[in-house]
Amino acid sequence: MTRVREQALLEKLRHLPPEQVVEVEHFVDFLTQRQAEEHRLTEAATQAAEPAFAKIWDNPDDAAYDRL
Repeated sequence: MTRVREQALLEKLRHLPPEQVVEVEHFVDFLTQRQAEEHRLTEAATQAAEPAFAKIWDNPDDAAYDRL
């Protein structure tokens, strides 16, 4: 986020009543949790796929590519 956008967002937050600031904070927490969960799901899918791809990636015919 650029400094200008950050400052604009902070200025908007300063004008909100306290109960709405709490709502914004909850929404930011939700977005952070969702991003973390998406990252965990991506990592889990990657790990689950590794054994299947290992049979394709680890073979003598492709050894030359491994050295690139």
